Amino acid sequence: MKITPFETEHFFARYEFSTPYQLCNSDCESVTIEELLRMAGDSVEGLGHERLVYTQSQGSPELRQAIAETYANVPADRVVVLGTPVEGIYLAARALLDPGDDVIVVTPAYDALVNLFEHVVGTAHVSKWKFRADGSRWSLDLDDLRALITESTRLIVVNFPHNPTGYLPSPEWQRELAGLAAEHGLWLFCDEMYFGLVHSGTPAIPSMADVSDRAVVLSGLSKTYGLPGLRCGWLIVPERNLREDLVNWKFYTSICPPVPTEYLARAALRVGERLKQRNIDRIERNLAIAEAFFARWPELFEWRRPLAGSTALVGFDVPSVGALAERLATEEGILIQSAAMLGSDDRHMRIGLGRDGFAEALQRFEDWLRRNPAAC
Repeated sequence: MKITPFETEHFFARYEFSTPYQLCNSDCESVTIEELLRMAGDSVEGLGHERLVYTQSQGSPELRQAIAETYANVPADRVVVLGTPVEGIYLAARALLDPGDDVIVVTPAYDALVNLFEHVVGTAHVSKWKFRADGSRWSLDLDDLRALITESTRLIVVNFPHNPTGYLPSPEWQRELAGLAAEHGLWLFCDEMYFGLVHSGTPAIPSMADVSDRAVVLSGLSKTYGLPGLRCGWLIVPERNLREDLVNWKFYTSICPPVPTEYLARAALRVGERLKQRNIDRIERNLAIAEAFFARWPELFEWRRPLAGSTALVGFDVPSVGALAERLATEEGILIQSAAMLGSDDRHMRIGLGRDGFAEALQRFEDWLRRNPAAC
């Protein structure tokens, strides 16, 4: 059975490693292995003493405990460490869903949050809960969600902080969503890969794992902590039978986490607050640069400031962001991304605010805009 092409990853595979000025990365600036271990009071030598054996399928007890301690009320036995974060989406889809089940997915969204659920239950069984452009901000309407629920609905898929809009709900809204799921006997699949990347002035929310016993929560070290090369992710799975079913599916994918990943993940979590704060500080510096840029181009761009996370969704008044993106990548070494591949449209682009090179890339983009007014 074929699956929908993964447009975002095809796009980055084509351009990410050959385009120097990048404006659309969703992750944050990373560190070297040596720097990470030094921050954590460890050493490369310690890593070198690890034996490359099979690990426990659910993850080592030490790592699961370290992950559990990042939540308010999650015991370590609810943690399932993954071979890679995206694996968690597939495992949850397989463990939670049966043929004929309906799924509601927030959109726009990272491709895998739509495509993997469509692959499991069929495109006709996946409904889109769409973001609204509400003046100067993005919003999600719970009444829109209620209208999508059917007798066959089994699962609601959400992502907060949201990629690409940077939306974060209020704690009250979050509790209402949890109550709505409980009222209808639904599961929530909550992508929290950007959890904790909350901007100044935005009220933080707890993990849905600490709010609802109907929530399967995905998180990891790629975004908030800036360590995508570790490929470390985890699921919080509240129900024992569901965990056992999910781990059985895991035996057919990664079986168990890699030894180096577990070692470095334990180190990262020892200094997790430092890594996170470094990235929040960088995002807020880049936000100030972005806001000044968009203020200079009000007729060309529609800017809605994100509340959290490392991405923003920006309206761009050109015939096709995708066509312009290809031209900029091949002719100028500047990388922008059309939001069409995320389920929005080709007159929006995603920008990424978590990298050190953002200011230089944005300056290159602005220089190009000034030289090529007719192209816009």
